[in-house]
Amino acid sequence: MKVTPEQNERIAKMSFASVYPHYVTKVEKKGRTREELHQVIQWLTGFDEAHLEELIREKATFETFFTKAELHPNAHLITGVICGYRIEEIDYPLTRKVRYLDKLVEELARGRKMEKILRTA
Repeated sequence: MKVTPEQNERIAKMSFASVYPHYVTKVEKKGRTREELHQVIQWLTGFDEAHLEELIREKATFETFFTKAELHPNAHLITGVICGYRIEEIDYPLTRKVRYLDKLVEELARGRKMEKILRTA
């Protein structure tokens, strides 16, 4: 499945704040916590709690969100299929980064161990 330029543009302009509550709901429904979600987001982006809250308050787009992020050096180890797309085959860097985050949230919700999610073991 090929990601189209229109999909890339739509994802870039989407607000992180509009998606964040869905991430929280998804993980909490499966018995995980908001703190664990924040730990995963911090690992991927380098954002501490205050910076994350600021980006949510500002309604930062994913484009802005990932422009300000310092992606973890092991982020490239996040592979697999999310939303019907194989992450490692996504050409557009921003879309790939958003899918990294989606994949980490999915793994958290599915009960995967934190050290596996954070690619430390």
